[in-house]
Parts: sequence; C-alpha cells; structure tokens
Amino acid sequence: MFVVGLTGGIGSGKSAAATIFAKLGVTLVNADSVARDIVEPGSEALKAIANRFGQTILLDNGHLDRAALRKKIFSDAESSNTAKQWLEDLTHPLIRQRIIEQLNKQKIESEADYRILESPLLMETDQHKLVDRLLLIDIPKSLQIERTMARDHNSKEQVDAIIAAQMSREDKKLLANDQIENTGTLADLEQQVLTLHTQYQQLANQTI
Repeated sequence: MFVVGLTGGIGSGKSAAATIFAKLGVTLVNADSVARDIVEPGSEALKAIANRFGQTILLDNGHLDRAALRKKIFSDAESSNTAKQWLEDLTHPLIRQRIIEQLNKQKIESEADYRILESPLLMETDQHKLVDRLLLIDIPKSLQIERTMARDHNSKEQVDAIIAAQMSREDKKLLANDQIENTGTLADLEQQVLTLHTQYQQLANQTI
C-alpha cells in the first residue's frame, strides 16, 4: 500500500488540496478527525482524561470541551508540560492505531492506487513513519497570516503565535519529497494536484 503524507502550515490550503485529491478518487484519512473520534463520549480515552482533569472538561452533552481542557493544561506553567505529555502519551498511540486501521480499509469503487494521510502534525510526530512520501502545501508567512485572519477572524498576534508553535517552513521543506506552492488560484492548485496524482499513481503501481 502506497501512502502519501499531506501536510502544511495553518492557512496553507492543505484541506483544499485534500479535497481535490478526494475528488480524484483517493482514499483520504484525516488525522484531526481521528483525534476527535478517539475521545467520543463513552470512549476509554475520554474517561481517562476526565479522571485526570475533572468533569469540568466535559460539555453538558458528554463531549470533550477542548477549550476547557486547554485552559486546564496551560493554567499552571509549572505543571503544563507534565499534563501535556500525559495527554500525548495517552492519545498519540490511539490516534496512530486508528490511522493505520483506516489506511488499511479497502474503499469501494476507489479510483486511486494510493492513499493519503492528511495531518497538520505529520512531520512533528511519528505519523511520518506511516507514509512513503511527504507532500508539503506551502505559502509565504505573510499570506498565511492574511488567509488565516480572514478565515478564522483571528488577530495577527494570534496567528503569529500559532505559526510560531508549528515546525518552521524551512524545516518542513527539507523533509518534504514534493511541494506545492499554493500562492495562485484554486485552478492553479487543481492543476498541481492533478500532476502529482498522476505521479503518485505511477509510483504506487511500481511498488505493487
């Protein structure tokens, strides 16, 4: 099974690229969706989180209140690293296992011979070990800020802080096998995706 890892910084257009790949018939696994699935109400992971941080991190409907959890973790500077590490130790193996299960599922009427793992933390975690090739969607920082502010209605300071917490563009470029410079129109992005789609189909057939 040939797997392409798709990643990119905030505002880069990673999700737009993923949508285009999906329309081409590529089976897509989204790491963010998996991360939400493993803490659904009734899950062992959510029970463990509630036991550790208290019932106040749960919404009235039993779902995880992510904002409340973040506040709990980062409210105490001295203990935040320990709490964050505990949470990662709990969730990351579960996320990884669920990703593997989803990647291995056969998609009915799939038109592609490869699969895509879409993840914002592909290079920061060991998720990159699950893929055969890394595709980076990249844009200049100034455009990241502009697009993210318009999309999420965040301040420039908030977007700057998010970007600073992510792996740098330079480091991602060093690790990536392929790159799409997403500074043009949606049609430009579609054309670049189509070119890579053909390439990935050929690579997948070579590994069969």
